[in-house]
Amino acid sequence: MNALQANPPAEGHTELLERLGTRSIVFVGLMGAGKTAIGRKVAAMLSLPFIDSDQEIESVSRMTVPELFERYGETEFRALEQRVILRLLENGPQVLSTGGGAFMNAQTREAIAGHGVSVWLKAELDLLMERVSKKQNRPLLKSPDPRAVLERLMGERYPVYATSDVTVPTRDDRKEVIAAEVVAALCGHFGVAMVAAGDEARP
Repeated sequence: MNALQANPPAEGHTELLERLGTRSIVFVGLMGAGKTAIGRKVAAMLSLPFIDSDQEIESVSRMTVPELFERYGETEFRALEQRVILRLLENGPQVLSTGGGAFMNAQTREAIAGHGVSVWLKAELDLLMERVSKKQNRPLLKSPDPRAVLERLMGERYPVYATSDVTVPTRDDRKEVIAAEVVAALCGHFGVAMVAAGDEARP
């Protein structure tokens, strides 16, 4: 029994899922944007399985992402990341959260375009700093000035993230609210009539 059979989608989501077909909903964005947390909420709302590509990478490699960075470097990590994401995209429909650098790979973007719909969670610098400063497992932020690193990454990556199918601004609000806005944006992308995002987030 798959996730859709075990937990039928809520009324109003059925048409969205029909339009989605076998494609995956793929979250992209910088570290700290909330891709995993919001992705889980969206998956629950749509009764779809949720996969975190970083967790899948750690599972197949039996190493943590920081360990992979330290031992093999970013180039080798990105190659492994690409292989894992391309494999995962064959298993839609699902909700897939990707690492911050994954969408920068042209082949990965092409695969996502062919097998999914990309959702960019766009966050401001102050929010990202507040979130990532609470975690010590960010290899790219091992720097005396992590804010400068984030600013540089925003400059490099935001123009590429902006090519995503859907862009949803994220902020310091309840996860349910942002997730509902993602679903509403997906409905807009597919031309599906949908209840207001706020209605989805109310208990």
